[in-house]
Amino acid sequence: MTVPQGLILGILLLTLVFFIWGRWRHDIVALGALLACVIAGLVPSAEAFYGFGHPAVITVACVLVLSASLQITGAIDVVAHKFTPSSGGAVTTIAALTALATVLSAFMNNVGAMALLMPIAIQLGSKLGIPPGRVLMPVAFGSILGGMTTLIGTPPNLIVSGYRAESLGAGYQMFDFAPVGVLVAVAGVIFLAIGGWRLVPKRERADAGNFDTGKYLTEVRVSEDGKAAGMLLRELDAKLQESDAEIIGLVRDKVKVVHPYGYQRVSKGDLLVIKAEPESLSQAISVLGLRLVDNVKPPSADDEEEDESEKSELRMVDEEFDLPPPWVDRRVTAYGDYTLRGGLTSSAQADAVPRASDDSEVVLVEMVVMPDSALINNTAAELRLRSRLGLNLLAISFEGSQTVKRLRQTKIQSGSVLLMQGTAEALSQFANNYSCVPLAERTVRVPSKKRAAFASIIMVAAVALAATGITSAAVAFASGMFAVMALRVIPLRQVYENIDWSVVVLLAALIPIALAMETTGAADLIVESALVLLRDSSPPVILGFILIVTTLLTSIMNNAATAAVMCPIAVSVSNQLNLNPDAFLMAVAVGASCAFLTPIAHQNNTLILGPGGFKFGDYWQMGLPLQLIVLAVSIPALLFFWPL
Repeated sequence: MTVPQGLILGILLLTLVFFIWGRWRHDIVALGALLACVIAGLVPSAEAFYGFGHPAVITVACVLVLSASLQITGAIDVVAHKFTPSSGGAVTTIAALTALATVLSAFMNNVGAMALLMPIAIQLGSKLGIPPGRVLMPVAFGSILGGMTTLIGTPPNLIVSGYRAESLGAGYQMFDFAPVGVLVAVAGVIFLAIGGWRLVPKRERADAGNFDTGKYLTEVRVSEDGKAAGMLLRELDAKLQESDAEIIGLVRDKVKVVHPYGYQRVSKGDLLVIKAEPESLSQAISVLGLRLVDNVKPPSADDEEEDESEKSELRMVDEEFDLPPPWVDRRVTAYGDYTLRGGLTSSAQADAVPRASDDSEVVLVEMVVMPDSALINNTAAELRLRSRLGLNLLAISFEGSQTVKRLRQTKIQSGSVLLMQGTAEALSQFANNYSCVPLAERTVRVPSKKRAAFASIIMVAAVALAATGITSAAVAFASGMFAVMALRVIPLRQVYENIDWSVVVLLAALIPIALAMETTGAADLIVESALVLLRDSSPPVILGFILIVTTLLTSIMNNAATAAVMCPIAVSVSNQLNLNPDAFLMAVAVGASCAFLTPIAHQNNTLILGPGGFKFGDYWQMGLPLQLIVLAVSIPALLFFWPL
């Protein structure tokens, strides 16, 4: 082993460790690895940022913009509502939704496709009387399967194509992935629809009218005239347990008690941190006279000063805001009917209600945080939702969390479900600006039929240009992005807002690293070591080995990063065995898309974690059989369409 080989393998190993650790975002880790390679002399400084101009990176950015134009103009909403069944059994409904997610994700960002179909899936699951997770997981997996069918379906395909262009002189065309990808996707959708969904752990909802989003972590204040005042903590906890709620912390005089003493007497003004289902939450505060607490103080003349000097202070909301006209049981067209069930008293209704005009509707909305949301790793106090946006964050749910931090100090995570309160207009704007998905049926809103038509035509034209080979995929989709901007199909500011810059940086940083593995001979070294173990194996077995290793890696790290790491190894294997490199590169593409075993394997898996009420270990129960089906179908298909 030479020094450069040792350095690149050491950097790569540390990169994998940081990817798996997950403390830093993938793009930060990738950029750090790139800089380490430059410092070590493995990547020339003049070529360090070559990846930012790579066709694969340009294509990803442009496809994200075109996908956003389809969503923002409402073009995809029309398709979604037209092709989703309004009636039928579970098999028919899940089959239709999963197939639609598969088709959509072949031509648009699969996270966008999932975000579009998720509210519809939850509503149809409610109509069928089955847990939302049993509809959400097949749809999420279907969107992942659809991505492997086209060049633009998923970033790993673009990475594989880009690496082929660098090492073999030409990349893949638009539908070169289709022969294998379509067979795998069809087999996967059939499995998911017919019986796979039954393998999803059954996370029951409290009733058919609500969603099993897991228990909420929320804060309530003990009111002076409520029944809770004067009770022993153990007595109050016993009462709450009758409503399937529990006390997990107490705050008194700005001091947090994580494990409060059972014989401690509850006093007025105490703040309780409780964990409860949505229905239990409303029942508890109405029966025991508890009050929901606002998380962000309202604006005032010296607001900034107060934020610095009194960060730990929480004040009762009904002492600060006027109570608007009766609002419970109002219907909001954009999100459906959201009410606190369990019969809140008028005093409880007054809590956390923002100042509003007489014709404003103040409603409660559950919404899930998308993986690209600006809310992630921020707290309610830092965001100042109340003072800036006139919204209240009443509770946070993320399955598996046992934190007893103050609600306003709890960091919001990807996949968290937020219980938000405010006017319909403010909540709608908040959901759009901060990449959150309301967990209810959305009506079809097409701001302009003309713009929706433009968005559709531009997308079809770009796909046609790339598919026919008239121009490269990067130029075709860059032309589409230019048309979207020139015709103002969407507001210009949203063009750049809808590019996931973390993905762009990740891809741009990993491309030079992948090339460094090849130039230093590190990829050949890894292959030689692997071939020693597989020296008596046949080429199809080695092909399957590459596919399985890629599949395992993508379950614990970003799929684009997996593709970038495995491409040099795959090509090196094919060269040493004098086999067709396309078969091995296609195996990497398929394996990098097999992200079914964990919630961190793919953004769509994370997206459904909260709304489905899932735990970390719930995914493999349907994901593992699906993974085996993918292997069983893809290996023969690879051997047939890309002979060794």
